[in-house]
Amino acid sequence: MLTGESRPVEKGEGDEAVGGAVNGEGSITLEVQKTGADTYLSQVIETVRQAQASRSRTQDLANRAAAWLTYIALSAGVITLATWLFVGYAFDFALERMVTVMVVTCPHALGLAVPLVVAVSTSLAAGRGLLIRDRAGFERARKLEAVVFDKTGTLTAGRFGVHGIISFGELDEDELLRLAAGLESHSEHPIAQGIVEAAKNKQLQVPEAAEFENLAGRGAQAQVEGRLIRAVSAGYLQEQAITVDEDALAELREGGKTLVYVLGDERPLGAIALADLVRDESREAIARLKEMGIDCLMLTGDAEAVAKSVADELGLDDYFAEVLPDEKAKRIEEVQRSGRTVAMVGDGVNDAPALVQADLGIAIGAGTDVAVESADIVLVESDPRSVADVIELSRATYGKMVQNLFWATGYNAIAIPLAAGVAYGAGILLSPAVGAALMSLSTVIVAINAKLLGR
Repeated sequence: MLTGESRPVEKGEGDEAVGGAVNGEGSITLEVQKTGADTYLSQVIETVRQAQASRSRTQDLANRAAAWLTYIALSAGVITLATWLFVGYAFDFALERMVTVMVVTCPHALGLAVPLVVAVSTSLAAGRGLLIRDRAGFERARKLEAVVFDKTGTLTAGRFGVHGIISFGELDEDELLRLAAGLESHSEHPIAQGIVEAAKNKQLQVPEAAEFENLAGRGAQAQVEGRLIRAVSAGYLQEQAITVDEDALAELREGGKTLVYVLGDERPLGAIALADLVRDESREAIARLKEMGIDCLMLTGDAEAVAKSVADELGLDDYFAEVLPDEKAKRIEEVQRSGRTVAMVGDGVNDAPALVQADLGIAIGAGTDVAVESADIVLVESDPRSVADVIELSRATYGKMVQNLFWATGYNAIAIPLAAGVAYGAGILLSPAVGAALMSLSTVIVAINAKLLGR
């Protein structure tokens, strides 16, 4: 939970265990050494709290612009009245010019320019499974230059899959997998479940196993189709002085894969390589982000060999491996110091400090509550491709905001002088009714333009 490693970690007597971790198999006795605020989890949450407290809040540009326009309208109205009275026109004429100026300057269009776009973009985001928790963070997404992904559960499925099988001669690969699946069907171990899932995907007939027994820290054994089948680790082979062709296994070991050796009546039958499955969606997500000119990096607590394998498979620009939760935020800070605007995508407690440190924190919806609470945006469908959707929608939203602000400001820049009567000498004079119609028209145009964001 805290380190982000994809496979179970062996622990022995005297080793430190972290509260919240899952004991895969076997029985353990623990001595509690830290409680409450002293626990590692509490320290991570405190790091998140401090980072959140230090974040600045952005003000609404449209509200400020509308406020200034109100001051301008009042000032322009008074100046218009005073000017026409000063040059000798009747009070009712001067008053009509002032009223026209204040009506035509009514900040409806400018006041709605941004909120309408915000409302439409929020609706579009929700329809795509993007829950925006912080609008300021969402608006920063358009400036992103780098996206840092967590590995386990984000780029990968967080469960083991079979990446290769080698037979030592007696059985073919499918038969080896079938026997191993029969044995492992009685185990709750993540690696065992990966073997069973692979057999089901190949539609193999998984045999029944009898007299199943865990071999503590080494594997499992059972009677399968009249034979004693064992699925064991390399440590078991060493203990029993069983030798295998290591050269034949060299390719299977690449990328930090976990090897399970299958024995039949103490004779090696073959080996199965397993690793955390890379999501198909991750490949598409990385490709889309690179097309947008965004650097893609990975940050994980998993082993170096595993991280390098995933990074190479996905074509990432860089990666950080074996990083503890309290170090993840520092790694994000390093990327920010290179001058890039950074997003962090993660799902675990260990990602929370980094989610807060990043310019934009994106949490996988199926992740932990701590991660979701630390993020600016939550991906409901837990699909990494949605990161590109966030950026595209943010850029489109900003474009519509600029268009609406330009239209609303430009309208007022032209309408105010006409309402004040600067073109009176040329026979152009706006009545308050015409001014109201023009003001309404500008509001309608801003509203229609905001709705066009859906296209």
